[in-house]
Amino acid sequence: MISPTKSISSPASETQATQHLSLETSLIGTLAISRLNKEETIRMLLGHVREVRRERTPGAAMQVFGVNAQVATLVRTNPRFAKAVASATVKYPDGISVVIASHLLGRPLISRIPGGEMMESLCRLGAKEGLSAYFLGGLPGAAERTAEILKTRYPGLKIAGARCPPYNFETDPEESAQVIKSIQESAPDMLFVGLGVPKQEIWIAENSAILPIGLAFPVGAALDTTAGLRKRAPVWARRTGTEWLYRLAMEPRRLWRRYLIGNPAFAVMILRQWIRERTRRRSTPGA
Repeated sequence: MISPTKSISSPASETQATQHLSLETSLIGTLAISRLNKEETIRMLLGHVREVRRERTPGAAMQVFGVNAQVATLVRTNPRFAKAVASATVKYPDGISVVIASHLLGRPLISRIPGGEMMESLCRLGAKEGLSAYFLGGLPGAAERTAEILKTRYPGLKIAGARCPPYNFETDPEESAQVIKSIQESAPDMLFVGLGVPKQEIWIAENSAILPIGLAFPVGAALDTTAGLRKRAPVWARRTGTEWLYRLAMEPRRLWRRYLIGNPAFAVMILRQWIRERTRRRSTPGA
């Protein structure tokens, strides 16, 4: 059920918005990850979009960030990214490593929730209510193509905009202003941002306050895969938790550092957390 429950082990850095939701969470590293399943999460997000749609004002967006091994480790070394992730209203498990870690730590998450699947489900269900979506980022042409594909699949979906800005557009005041103006004028119900980690989370966190949107959702490479510009891992890889290995084999130059260095660092972080938890339980009477 989605009914609010007492938060478990939420770190002090969580925002008031997250605390207000009082979601049941599992602590992975320093991040409190929602234990809602995919259907419950989508229902909650669409409920928020409906609520703020009645009176759309800047700063009302729910920021929803997926967490995988890369995100969980990067927040420890990148202060700007850590601040952005801490501002998220909801953090959900977007990586199988996070789910496995939650079981090892005794606070199991139900399952992995892929961000790309979330985007499609939100568009599918949102189309039934005439919600609008804006797609930002991806490879050249990915946002536009994604918009066309999802509009064809779900005719009721309104396309508020689709834009693939130049690389590092966020460092160009003029280009950044154009992107923000486009979103402000179209006022989409849902904004999907595919700039990659950590850019997409930082951009959302630092700009949502001035955007009249209901939902801000980073989607990584989902715009590229939906548009057919990148291949997604086959179903068997997704089901067996080896999607990361498939992606590494397909794009070794781009992903080797993330997986061959990042994954072991995540494992060490979880091991240390497990040892701390085990020590704490042993030293706590009745634990």
